[in-house]
Amino acid sequence: MEEKGSQSLEYFVKREVLDELCLDEVAQKGTWSTKPTLGDQVKDSLRCSVPRLKHILLTWIPVLSWLPRYSIRENALGDLISGCSVGIMHLPQGMAYALLASLRPVYGLYTSLFPVLVYFIFGTSRHISIGTFAVISIMVGSVTERLAPDSNFIVNGTNGTETVDIDTRDAYRVQVACALTVLAGLFQILLGVVRFGFVVTYLSEPLIRGYTTGSACHVCVSQLKYLFGVSPSRFTGPLSLVYTVLEICSLLPQTQVPELVVSLVALAVLIVVKEINDCYRQKLPLPIPIELIVVIAATVITHFCDLPSKYNIDVVGEIPSGLKAPSAPDTTFFSSVIGDAFAVAIVGFAINISLGKTFGLKYGYKVDSNQELVAVGLSNTIGGFFHCYCVTSSLSRSLVQESTGGKTQVAGVISSIIVLITVLKIGPLFEDLPKAVLSTIVFVNLKGMFKQFMDVPLLWKTNKVDLLVWLVTFISTVVLNLDMGLAVAIAFSMLTFIFRTQLPRYSILGNLPGTELYLDTDTYKEVKEIPGIKIFRSSATIYYTNAEMFLDTLFVNSFKISLKNISERTKGERNGTSVAFSMTETATDGLHKGQVNLAYQPDITMSDSDSDAGYDHITEFSGHGDEAKEQACDSGTHSIILDISTTSFVDTVTVKTLKNVYVCLLRSCVVEQLEAADFFSASIPKTRLFITVHDAVLYILKKRGKADFVV
Repeated sequence: MEEKGSQSLEYFVKREVLDELCLDEVAQKGTWSTKPTLGDQVKDSLRCSVPRLKHILLTWIPVLSWLPRYSIRENALGDLISGCSVGIMHLPQGMAYALLASLRPVYGLYTSLFPVLVYFIFGTSRHISIGTFAVISIMVGSVTERLAPDSNFIVNGTNGTETVDIDTRDAYRVQVACALTVLAGLFQILLGVVRFGFVVTYLSEPLIRGYTTGSACHVCVSQLKYLFGVSPSRFTGPLSLVYTVLEICSLLPQTQVPELVVSLVALAVLIVVKEINDCYRQKLPLPIPIELIVVIAATVITHFCDLPSKYNIDVVGEIPSGLKAPSAPDTTFFSSVIGDAFAVAIVGFAINISLGKTFGLKYGYKVDSNQELVAVGLSNTIGGFFHCYCVTSSLSRSLVQESTGGKTQVAGVISSIIVLITVLKIGPLFEDLPKAVLSTIVFVNLKGMFKQFMDVPLLWKTNKVDLLVWLVTFISTVVLNLDMGLAVAIAFSMLTFIFRTQLPRYSILGNLPGTELYLDTDTYKEVKEIPGIKIFRSSATIYYTNAEMFLDTLFVNSFKISLKNISERTKGERNGTSVAFSMTETATDGLHKGQVNLAYQPDITMSDSDSDAGYDHITEFSGHGDEAKEQACDSGTHSIILDISTTSFVDTVTVKTLKNVYVCLLRSCVVEQLEAADFFSASIPKTRLFITVHDAVLYILKKRGKADFVV
């Protein structure tokens, strides 16, 4: 009943027909400017005062704004439980993801420690968990393996055989990873300082999800060697993933059965318990820390059963206790990793800000994209000096941090304390941990990324262009590798945007009888066109890339006659002037004074060397052009109204295009741009600009002596 009552509401408005000039008078448009001048902005930026200094400090160091107001009673318990839960997850994930980066597991623990503390100070999200992440780890690993392959560290063994100097290789890879991390952090800081956080908006959600899904395939394949206990060759460049899979398949007869058994047992336990966690997450006070349990159990069994010596199971090896002294990165690597560093910086920030804004919207607080760039950049830059590699937020850890009651980044500090204790005292106890167990942890944590394949049927139903972006991104990432795949994905995404603006939807509008509404005649059966008036709407901004198509479509829909045929028939009778049709400023006796801007059609008598002056040339129908006149009149159209309310800016081509038509529904910023471009003149006054389609229709009907026409 209530819904029916709301539908029966009516309203009546009585006012004069308003064009832009009348609107300026009625609404008393101001000529003043509230925007400060450039000089005032410079002076304001250089002005120093205590309130301004305080504002700068609170903006750049957010912890100073919320930590003094931290409520122990409301937040402490939740942050403590959350921090312990996330800290327990950091340990196995940090060691496992370090293998993805082709580094020793201890460097994953370092990466789970220092960057988290930096983000605590500079970050704006309260719920995300900064640290190691599979996609970023595999991107780092592709760089370290490219610049420090095993073949560069071959030494002669004691029996005349060639072996790899693992210690030297690993030390060199750490230098590469740290240099990459610092450079990526510097890129992020620079982008944040110049307020370039909006750049991530060009990475659409289908692009990010397609890229992370493709990256998950690389992660999965990279861990197969630990699962089967084989040592495939390393491939680089396009199709490297395919070659690696084929190589592993050829090595399957050499599978180490003990390693495979360890992997399958660990994988089965992890999958079962994680499913239990998902099914009973509402009833369980805390998720079962199965990853840590599996790591501890596997380490204990391997150590006491002496599996490395009996069955040649590959283990983590030496984990030094204590922290390494900070050191500056080797800047000589910068030139070799600059492209990879920028890709890592953009992808890491995109993942971080998308997850941060999700929690921000859910809990009603603002996540500043520019400050997040600075925060993640500082986490990477400072972390690089402490032997960490690139970080971003992790979905799995962030969900645990939120679901276990975490309210602030104090939970991150607590998780760092747990990691610190492990690094200082407990780390060496995990030296007998099988690498196969760490690989299974990586496999299980890829579940969320592989579930993104469900985007395909959803996008097929909702938006096929986004589906195309997703598929192209995924395929290019899998086929061309991570760096080239990202470049191709971004380029293709930009192309889809360009094509969408070049191929907008054009509509002819008609009036819904008894209302002032004008709707698409192809969509609504009850709407009727106003006789003699064509109301044309574009769904996109009109600018130089789509202006020609706009004009072509406008003529096809408005005239329904062949301009080319008319031009050919009258070519010899025009005395060198172009036939031009005005559908606007017409006389009451027909089209005797018809006018239109030549931007509406190309002058077929003009050579390629003719200038743009023809755009401003207004012509009349020649006395010799009777046939053209008659055919123009036969079209029945005497006026065109353009509804370009979707236009957000104009360029010079748009200005020329809009001349000699009735225009309605322009934004005030667009009107100001038209004024700056000298669009309005005595022949094209502001009275040709209307605030609604209905105002334009009523004006035309009155001008043509049909004011009593019912619409």
